[in-house]
Amino acid sequence: MYSRRADIHARFDGQQRGGIATPAKHSIVIVFTGEEGEEHGYSDRWRDDGVFEYFGEGQVGDMVMQKGNRAIAHHAANGKSILLFKIAPRGVVFEGEMICEGYQVRPAPDRLGNLRNAIVFELRLVENVIERVSDLPTTNGTLATLRERAFAAAKPAPAKSTSSTTVFERSRDVRDYVVARAVGHCEGCSQPAPFVRANGVPYLEPHHIRRLTDGGPDDPRFVIALCPNCHRRVHSGADGAAYNGDLRDKMKAIEIA
Repeated sequence: MYSRRADIHARFDGQQRGGIATPAKHSIVIVFTGEEGEEHGYSDRWRDDGVFEYFGEGQVGDMVMQKGNRAIAHHAANGKSILLFKIAPRGVVFEGEMICEGYQVRPAPDRLGNLRNAIVFELRLVENVIERVSDLPTTNGTLATLRERAFAAAKPAPAKSTSSTTVFERSRDVRDYVVARAVGHCEGCSQPAPFVRANGVPYLEPHHIRRLTDGGPDDPRFVIALCPNCHRRVHSGADGAAYNGDLRDKMKAIEIA
């Protein structure tokens, strides 16, 4: 149980009112959900397929894709993590880190009871995405084709009326490209991959340099293919933060090449 003011805003800043906070100096977007939101025209809910439907900001009239709404839709392309908190009687409870799979625009009542167009984001827990994209990577197609798909995956979350591509498919596109780009060698230590997968693809793990945790689509210019040893070094090593900075510098040359 956290105090929104003392534990969150005092440390990270960001808007203290409303459901979406966008701290300027941190790579996070903080979203809050609670039953009292229904009084203002919000009907957040968990679906049976694991998606959390989160109503965007805007209490009266049509919601527009700006400010907090834009921050959620563009979070992956901007290298920012969505942190979901549930409002409780004595504070807020952390629900988990989320990834925005897409959004819908659908009719819903506003705070005054008038029907309007509401933006409803479809969010998934990041650990569920990691589990779902753990199947075998493929290097089918040219490197240029794989790169094109990967960069398309890094674009802002699509409206479901215009695209049915899931966050899992976009994550796979990024992973497949960076593994192919590495040509069987760790992009951190330059050593050959430790072994080959059952389908003949060298075993390397994608690391999202700009993300707080691995998983989900991101800009391929900030995703690097690492051997398991280098990947664990980033997350568990005493020099992990410094090594992540070295990898960030390496990525500039890798993508130019």
